[in-house]
Amino acid sequence: MPSGDPSSVQPVTDRVERQAADAVPGAVIITCSALLREIQALIKANGWTHLEVASISAELHNRPERIPDAVEKLVDTARAQGQLVFVAYGDCGTGGRLDALLEREGVERIPGAHCYQFYSGSEQFRQFEEAELGTFYLTDFLVRHFDRLVIRGLGLDRKPELEPLLFGHYRKLLYLAQSEDEELQQRAQAAAQRLGLSYAYHYTGSGELGRSLQRFNRQLRVGLS
Repeated sequence: MPSGDPSSVQPVTDRVERQAADAVPGAVIITCSALLREIQALIKANGWTHLEVASISAELHNRPERIPDAVEKLVDTARAQGQLVFVAYGDCGTGGRLDALLEREGVERIPGAHCYQFYSGSEQFRQFEEAELGTFYLTDFLVRHFDRLVIRGLGLDRKPELEPLLFGHYRKLLYLAQSEDEELQQRAQAAAQRLGLSYAYHYTGSGELGRSLQRFNRQLRVGLS
């Protein structure tokens, strides 16, 4: 049975942790909209009612130089409201500028260069890269928005001659799935066929994302003691 409904996400905390949640201060998770659905599902599943989410458009991945400034604005807004901050964002092509900003601000972020790495885990992602360097990765979000972000976002609908330049070095499409949704799997296979790539599937669940949010939640409680 497909489990793409966010309500099917399994909690990462135990009952005692959820009961203690009311004692922690308000906090905000700053993230990319590509992770928003999964983060909201984790918050709901774990009863983290003290956690809010502020998201930045995933389309900034096409303009990564703008990501640090966008994150900084949300950090400033959260602190002006007295909220603690955690950043669920990879470097995502900022060339270390995001980490430099967060170090100055004293803000923690999820470990990893991009969402593929912290969904699959660093060691598993290293194995994927070693197995096939020419791999194009998709997540649930990217499967849902493949046409908008990949085909139209890269201008392939207007200039199909760009496709060999952009994808000629890829050999395989690997779908790193956060849900076990048969429809999304079919759409991912169609995306691979559209790009002329072989297809592979790997279920990650929430991966490091869930574990990182759990650690942040625990740090909030420790800060009160």
